[in-house]
Amino acid sequence: MQFDPPLKQGTLLKRYKRFFADILTAEGEPLTIHCPNTGSMLNCMSEGARVWYSESNDPKRKLKGTWELVETPQGRLACVNTHRANALVQEALESGVITELAGFTQLKREVRYGVENSRADFCLQFAQGDAVMVEVKSVTLGFTDSRVAAFPDAVTARGAKHLRELAALAQQGQRAVQLYCVNLSDIDAVRPASEIDPAYAQALAEAKACGVEVLAYAVQIDPAQGLVISHELPVLQ
Repeated sequence: MQFDPPLKQGTLLKRYKRFFADILTAEGEPLTIHCPNTGSMLNCMSEGARVWYSESNDPKRKLKGTWELVETPQGRLACVNTHRANALVQEALESGVITELAGFTQLKREVRYGVENSRADFCLQFAQGDAVMVEVKSVTLGFTDSRVAAFPDAVTARGAKHLRELAALAQQGQRAVQLYCVNLSDIDAVRPASEIDPAYAQALAEAKACGVEVLAYAVQIDPAQGLVISHELPVLQ
């Protein structure tokens, strides 16, 4: 996934009201940009951090800039635009990078399923008639002196609901996949952030016990070259 037009660089002043961020552009001008991330962005928004943002020419938009990347206090790069995760995963699925899900004949997005009125990020249809529901989560939470990332960075009742829905499918004999798109550089593994959301960590353990497949894939992040899913990472419990 390439950034077109190329990203611009700035310096973070503050993020506020979840969806707004004030930055200084490379030219030293103050600018308010959109923050497309509903999480806490823990360890991803230190004052003075380098940020990269995209610009839109859409006349209907009030904020022309969108926050895309940030340099974390640990010196990593994180893609904080959570909307990028599904597009990245779709690219990887269609190119066969995610080997566990290779060979599908049809891909659908935002498919309704379950008893709690959920929408699967992807429904993959295979030639033998099997359908696989895939939920995607973007991981950006990293820590000092650790190369293990964690999810979530804030309590997520919605995330736990998705795991329950996947677990119910798996119990019925249908393939169900929780896929972590690790939008953070220099990471070797992923784990549930039980210290932040113990209910989510418990839901993940229960989903795995029911047969839900839990996968994680690393993303290579380059402000100039773009984003690409590169290789699988272990998921620690």
